Amino acid sequence: MPPTFPRPVLLVCRGLDPIGSGRQIELVAAGLAAAGADVHVAVTTRGGSLPDRLAATGIVVHRIGTRPVTDAAAVVELVRLARRLRPRPVIAWGGKHLPAAAALKIAAPATTPVVHFAKPLRGAATRALASMLDGLIATTQAVAASLARRGGREPRVTCIPPAASAADPGGLDRKAIAASLGLDPARHWTLAVAPLVAASRLERLFWAIDQLRVVNRDVEHVLVGAGPLRRQLERRARAQEIADRLVVLPHCDLLPDLLRHVRLVWQSGTVAFGGAVADALGAGVPAVAVADDACRQLIDDGVTGRLVPVVPESELPRRAYEIIADDALAARFAAAARDRATTLFPASAMVTAHVAACARFA
Repeated sequence: MPPTFPRPVLLVCRGLDPIGSGRQIELVAAGLAAAGADVHVAVTTRGGSLPDRLAATGIVVHRIGTRPVTDAAAVVELVRLARRLRPRPVIAWGGKHLPAAAALKIAAPATTPVVHFAKPLRGAATRALASMLDGLIATTQAVAASLARRGGREPRVTCIPPAASAADPGGLDRKAIAASLGLDPARHWTLAVAPLVAASRLERLFWAIDQLRVVNRDVEHVLVGAGPLRRQLERRARAQEIADRLVVLPHCDLLPDLLRHVRLVWQSGTVAFGGAVADALGAGVPAVAVADDACRQLIDDGVTGRLVPVVPESELPRRAYEIIADDALAARFAAAARDRATTLFPASAMVTAHVAACARFA
């Protein structure tokens, strides 16, 4: 029997691009709409092309935040929106929305707030907030285990692996992408998608770029992400003399096209869905990442890419260089990535699981 949604379903997210968390939200919103739900999306920060992409498909988008972070004003607007729409459930994406979801539980009791976690939950205060909610969604078993609370109220935890399904490209060729982003179309490109925060450990990435510059000067790098460390990272790039081969963008509308033209994606810290790693798997792009929970789930080490330890730091640029320098290795990893995406992380399975979870809370 198909699920029924007697009330609107509200998804809450930041202003994102259609990659990483943004791509997962795009797929879930489309799946819920196809299942007959009245889907609304509340966007709590500015920026990103995801809101416009969703609106173009008929999803109702509410832009309730105007700052680069989810602030108190956005939470107030979210409560007002929830009181007006009376949605059930409300799925808030990312641990940063945990306080907003807890506020809904108190100020809009007709809603059923659920938070989607792609990174382990840490700290007694955040655990206490999570225990207030009606449900939690985790992307891995390790994340699900971190959501468990000893004693007290236990919200329902559902584990749903991500989809490895890159957004369809817009048809831009390599020269057009290069002209738009200021890249050299004759060089290899790499891509990292990560918020500019401490957890992303972007100093490791910058050091790796510096090391690659020594052995191969025909590589350029794109980093897409916003955050409070932007100016600090720009200074670091100049100091390490890598600014001439590094493009840093807060958002990038061209990501679905750019992804198909990079030699590899990489990740130096802890980022939801490995930043671009899940999308790269579906697009057949090799990945190199410091081993964390998300990347261990997605990357088959030595088959679809490489997982590297934190120490020695030389492993990150060394493994990236192997893929950059070896066409046959890059092609083998790319083919294996596409196979792994289809076999283990199909979009249909992720979407079906989210629709079922939303129906349980409807």
